[in-house]
Amino acid sequence: MENKGKYYITTAIAYTSGKPHIGNVYEIVLADAIARYKRETGYDVRFQTGTDEHGQKIEEKAKAAGKTPQEFVDGVAAVIKEQFDTMNVSYDKFMRTTDPYHEAQVQKMFKKLYEQGDIYKSEYEGWYCTPCESFYTESQLVDGKCPDCGRDVQKAKEEAYFFKMSKYADRLMKHIEENPHFIQPESRKNEMVNNFIKPGLQDLCVSRTSFKWGIPVDFDPKHVVYVWIDALTNYITGLGFDLGGNHDELFNHYWPADVHLIGKDILRFHTIYWPIMLMALGVELPKQVFGHPWLLVGEGKMSKSKGNVIYADELVKYFGRDAVRYIMLHEMPFAQDGTVTYELMIERINSDLANILGNLVNRTISMTNKYFGGVITNPQVSEEVDAELISMVQALPARVEKCMNDLKVQDAIDEIIAVLRRCNKYIDETMPWALAKDEAKKDRLATVLYNLLEGIRIAAIILRSYLPETAEKILDQIGTQQRDMDSALTFGSLETGTHVIAKPEILFARIDEKEMLEKIEADKEPKVVKPEGKPEITIDDFAKVELRVGTVVKCEKHPKADKLLVSQIDLGYETRQIVSGIASHYKPEEMIGKKVVVVVNLKPAKLRGVESQGMILAGDDGENLGLLTVDLPDGTEIH
Repeated sequence: MENKGKYYITTAIAYTSGKPHIGNVYEIVLADAIARYKRETGYDVRFQTGTDEHGQKIEEKAKAAGKTPQEFVDGVAAVIKEQFDTMNVSYDKFMRTTDPYHEAQVQKMFKKLYEQGDIYKSEYEGWYCTPCESFYTESQLVDGKCPDCGRDVQKAKEEAYFFKMSKYADRLMKHIEENPHFIQPESRKNEMVNNFIKPGLQDLCVSRTSFKWGIPVDFDPKHVVYVWIDALTNYITGLGFDLGGNHDELFNHYWPADVHLIGKDILRFHTIYWPIMLMALGVELPKQVFGHPWLLVGEGKMSKSKGNVIYADELVKYFGRDAVRYIMLHEMPFAQDGTVTYELMIERINSDLANILGNLVNRTISMTNKYFGGVITNPQVSEEVDAELISMVQALPARVEKCMNDLKVQDAIDEIIAVLRRCNKYIDETMPWALAKDEAKKDRLATVLYNLLEGIRIAAIILRSYLPETAEKILDQIGTQQRDMDSALTFGSLETGTHVIAKPEILFARIDEKEMLEKIEADKEPKVVKPEGKPEITIDDFAKVELRVGTVVKCEKHPKADKLLVSQIDLGYETRQIVSGIASHYKPEEMIGKKVVVVVNLKPAKLRGVESQGMILAGDDGENLGLLTVDLPDGTEIH
């Protein structure tokens, strides 16, 4: 395959707030299919993905988990990478925004933008959504809530740096007009132009002072760089972009990106903010931003509160890796949201994968073994019925290429499935089992089986971009060495005289829907594991512990330890000071007035220099902590 030049594809980087669901992982699998296809067809591909690791939400989640932000994002980044690897994603670079090189370049870029007058300091007052890390004006809210996620917003006012977006608005509009494929699909372009650019761009908040977990603005350290300058620039820092011009060869070779593949919900940031940043930095713009639709489960978008979140590794456990890739890639239309349910997944696997694909391969190889001892021959005893099949198979590479050039992955897979259906129909038309009964028709039977094996081989080569493991299994079963895309362009490249596999492997077993749904439902039930427990005690042992009810009358943070609270507890007959490691779960003001149970005869101890005169009883399951509270008078003894 001739070298067709470079192709740089990126995905949005995943936010390290938790484990990504299949709607997030879908984007990475989609990009992987495109990257694999481009490699197969002769492109020098660079595929980058990664994680977005700064921000207020992460700072808060880390604190709640009792970890430093870096410890927290290290753990979540590993989980995200594991989800991508589970789906057999062939990325070349897994980018992290906590990488020191990236952080240093972001600081340089921020300073340059400030020094050339694109960024200025002012004050922001508005409504802030922590999960979306975005500010909104009163008019942008929907029913008083975040217009993007629908969650509650908080009034916020703070000093911040702002980027003068309007300065570059006309230049951006000109670029969009002169490059009609810059924003795809077309409906997304109209949305950006009509809803955001034409009404007039607002200046963009690009720093924060209300939290610390971010890249510091080196010339004004109380500020951290706000999400978009940090996150978006990963597409160039991941290639070794250097503001001083001493770029890595990767940047010189692969930039500009051929496509930024992103979810439609972050299109504005990639088609307005990002190009303007690049213009201000004097860097060439990416060739295309493609805003893909959402993968929905059942009736709507996935969320933990709805209880409809599905994870990729769970699906792989039930259905297998390539089956899940097929569902992700095939059930997503080009421009509107796709919906999946467990019932639909099972139906697709049974019909498309087990029946159309798996059964075709199994029958053809079994007949080759049964009638010809597994040896592939092609006497070329042709009949009129062969022409339509051969023509359809020969047209497949070009038809798939046309779909893939427009990033219509679902349509590309449908083209392959159509050829496989045609192969199955060809079996019904030629009836190899009937030909096998007549020795005079043995050469015709060999030709029929050759045509089927060749159709399967070409389909498998093209299928490899989408279902890589399955495609290789098919080619192994045929026993062919003709596996590259060049050999798929010519019908008849399959070697003769070679052997198919003696016993064909089942590629996709049919799934019993009732049994599988029952198994999935059973797995959702929480597994109660009996704790190991502690050694038995007698009533005399328990009687040694004195438990009494007390009311928290005062509470404050420990002066030297973020995880500790210092409470003053009224026991009715005296007030005790107790230090507790509960600051990750309770704020001092939330403690006031709580009636708690105290171990009052515990020997006093000093915790980080502050005396603790007892212990508060609490339950802790490893993630959640709850205080034991009772509605009894202070001083009451608990037996």
